[in-house]
Amino acid sequence: MSPRRPSSRYCASTTEVRCHIKASDRHLPPRGPAGSLVEMLEDRKAAILSAVVEQYIETAQPVGSGRVASSAALDVSSATIRNELVHLEEQGYLFQPHTSAGRVPTEKAYRFFVDGLDKPGLLEVDDQEQVKSFFNRTYNELEEMLGDTSTLLANITGSASVVLAPDRDHQEVRSVQVVGLGPELALLVMVMANGTVEKHALELLGDASDASESTLAIAAAHLSAALIGRRLSAVPESAETGDVGVDAVIASAVGVLAERGLELDQIFVGGTARVVSAFGEVERVQQVLDILERQFVVVSLVRDLIDRGLSVTIGAETGLEPLADCSIVVAPYEIEGEAAGSIGVLGPTRMNYPQALATVAVVGRRLGQRLSRG
Repeated sequence: MSPRRPSSRYCASTTEVRCHIKASDRHLPPRGPAGSLVEMLEDRKAAILSAVVEQYIETAQPVGSGRVASSAALDVSSATIRNELVHLEEQGYLFQPHTSAGRVPTEKAYRFFVDGLDKPGLLEVDDQEQVKSFFNRTYNELEEMLGDTSTLLANITGSASVVLAPDRDHQEVRSVQVVGLGPELALLVMVMANGTVEKHALELLGDASDASESTLAIAAAHLSAALIGRRLSAVPESAETGDVGVDAVIASAVGVLAERGLELDQIFVGGTARVVSAFGEVERVQQVLDILERQFVVVSLVRDLIDRGLSVTIGAETGLEPLADCSIVVAPYEIEGEAAGSIGVLGPTRMNYPQALATVAVVGRRLGQRLSRG
């Protein structure tokens, strides 16, 4: 699926890109008539660079001066545009696959294009309706909604997507139950403040084996007193009750909650089939798919971007060679005003950045609102 053409309202700010271009190692004339001429020339160069990036995002084909002339609002000749393309190539923004071809943006060009975007734009009307309809549905389980959210992101952007589940220690415990399932097995059921439900199997061994319903109920009452209104990031030690059976059930529950804290956060990946169409080389497709299957790597990568305050990483910026031809666009989402999780999309460096940024911003906001309601 080819990325949609970036809307003109999202064109990279020529002022921003001009600043990057002017930072190259050249001596500029002083301000005044000569300085104004240089600024005009830099604005023109920035507009041409933006036009090349947009055209390449749309077509995935090298961009020639004729196409730039027809797409950019520039009152200059094709010869002038060709000269500017040569200069941009010399400065590392573009490269030419072969002498008779047009130009292709480099990572440097994509970075300047992204940095020049004023803010995430608006989703198209159809996409807005799709998001609205999605979050108006009823979901029985949190996992179901998060998995479907990853599919929603993939469908809108045409890229692979990731959704990191809310930090499980973020929510306070609302209720606790212990349900007997057999002589040596029970189920610990906790309802969190946002309505999500956690279930954990408890082995009832030793003094806890063959526990009666009343023993389980008393254990649940003590666990409720210790946990309700608290976050599970700091499970308090439970005082002994004097009943060996009850204490054994409580100890089993506390042990399970301690192990729970060591588990990896859940991650939901959608749209992996999109990777095949996005990258031509079979080896590169397999490398990207391998990364998406490595949960720890994906979680660490997304969290690192969020922690550094980044929303987009391009090519080598990911620090992972298998993702050298990829870009990642991420956004955090909040539950009740506090950071809780993250979402993102992964695609080729020629992805439609304005659309991807708009999508993760809107879906992240709506996901947070839905989880806050419970």
